[in-house]
Amino acid sequence: MNTMDIHQLPAPADIREAAERIAGVARRTPVWSSPALDEAAGAELHFKCEPMQLTGAFKVRGALNAVLSMSDAQAKKGVATHSSGNHGAALAFAARERGIPCTVVMPDNSVKSKVANVRRYGAEVVFCEPSQASREDTVADVVERTGAEVIPPYDDARIIAGQGTCALELLEQVPELDVLVVPVGGGGLITGTAIAARSLAPGIGIRGAEPAGSDDAARSLSAGRRITDITPDTVCDGLRAIISELTFRGIRDNVDGIITVEDDATIDAMRLAWLELKLTIEPSSAVVLAAVLAEPDAFRDRSVGVILSGGNVDLDHLPW
Repeated sequence: MNTMDIHQLPAPADIREAAERIAGVARRTPVWSSPALDEAAGAELHFKCEPMQLTGAFKVRGALNAVLSMSDAQAKKGVATHSSGNHGAALAFAARERGIPCTVVMPDNSVKSKVANVRRYGAEVVFCEPSQASREDTVADVVERTGAEVIPPYDDARIIAGQGTCALELLEQVPELDVLVVPVGGGGLITGTAIAARSLAPGIGIRGAEPAGSDDAARSLSAGRRITDITPDTVCDGLRAIISELTFRGIRDNVDGIITVEDDATIDAMRLAWLELKLTIEPSSAVVLAAVLAEPDAFRDRSVGVILSGGNVDLDHLPW
């Protein structure tokens, strides 16, 4: 059982322990490259392919670490969360692996394919209004009804440590990277990535990529305080979350900057990645390629690790 303080940022040792805990269950995803995309960016791009992860996204790393580190007493009544899709599917998968129940609260405008993905792993889905307050209130109702332990999508050191294992793998696969580019939603992935990467390569650059229509992290980093009074409006459904106090501290202390990208550029990058990598990625993944192409001077002639976070796309409603 892990006894780490879930309300504090994980240490590099916590991320290494998470890697050991989830080994043999989570996949070690490949790193791909494309001469055409290198030429377009003017840089050497190394794509960490988390769409090929179990449940189709990086989120399974954090969910497995959280669920597998729970004591038997904690796990007995199951787990619950709120999610637009990828974390919910990941938690459902992790709960199934441990043999415990799982309830996922989802906004009623969630992508249908993501709802189906959550259900296929055996979770109960409870719908709510598409707001942070409704998500949290509905989860509270679930906990009152079931006694389940809440495993949040990103505001938990166990989740952040699990997400950081992606960067550990990437730097083992491509040790000489100059900079990492990571999508930013709730901030769990970029926080875990930064802590893990800086422990292995102290001088490595860490850049976030965020939709312009959901740019609370960029605004917060610029202001030096957490900005929450925005209403996310972006095609990147996995990046509509608002960073927490915990992930804000992780971003403030470890991230060099955040590039914001308009949705049109993200959709163009999504098509380009599908064309050149032959890999199904969702808009929340494509934002990182869009960011690299939007600011070529920041990456020119550098070795760039690009984390493609997931590939759970509604194929009946593609954004082009």
